[in-house]
Amino acid sequence: MTEIGVIFYIEGLGNDRKALERAIEQVVKELKEENTIKVKRVKAEDIIESNSEDELLKYSAMIEAELEGSFNEIIKATLKYSPVIVEVLKPGKLEINAKELMRTLGDVALFMGKLMDQFGGLAAYPPLDKLPKPRIGYSDEEIEEFIVDERNVRYQFVIETYGKDKETIEETIMKAFYLEGCKINKFVVQVQEEKEDKVYALVAAELLSSFETLMQLTAKYAPVAISILEPEIIDVTASELQNVLTDLAGFVNELVHRPLKKKLVEQDTIKFSLS
Repeated sequence: MTEIGVIFYIEGLGNDRKALERAIEQVVKELKEENTIKVKRVKAEDIIESNSEDELLKYSAMIEAELEGSFNEIIKATLKYSPVIVEVLKPGKLEINAKELMRTLGDVALFMGKLMDQFGGLAAYPPLDKLPKPRIGYSDEEIEEFIVDERNVRYQFVIETYGKDKETIEETIMKAFYLEGCKINKFVVQVQEEKEDKVYALVAAELLSSFETLMQLTAKYAPVAISILEPEIIDVTASELQNVLTDLAGFVNELVHRPLKKKLVEQDTIKFSLS
């Protein structure tokens, strides 16, 4: 199994210096005691104080950690520590078995699903009504070209969702997948329940997309089922892996910091009203 080497830059923010010091110490302790991934070094920088009086979180500090582990271990560590920056040191290219990737996608879906239950969803788009209906269905020759020449992954993707009616769900999710960069080979909406003017349904789709889009889609939608059809081995470059790790960490940060962002918006609104 190929080991992946990365550097995590983990940021700590707070409005109380002592509390931030304790939080940084706790994260450093957790990193040093990790038994599921190899931690080569950990370094905590000094706490920096902002000079701005308007800054709600006036103290910040950075932890730099060099880690080594399998693809699955690195993904789990990224979700756990949500670094603001990820640097992939090795390898230059990675081959991931489809079964290993499916297992990792399941871990990502479970983790992100729990966060979204607590903080709300991630999938947000501009108005989709002006987008044309995406093409559904491709020939075997086209699919082979997407996989071989464009390095796409072909997979089945099942999500739970709701909407005004079946037709609205179908149109919205189709266009959302298209906007994410997916090619849709098959698409089915199965209504599960109708309650309080809403239709609850399962959406099952066979999609083709890049590895990066597959990972992003899994994090945003937390599918209830996912299966990779082909290829059996997915080639991933260091740059693609770095992008994926950065995106996943960004999604986690986006969710867990929502209460703070809400507080900041409320504070700015009050200041504006008073002025």
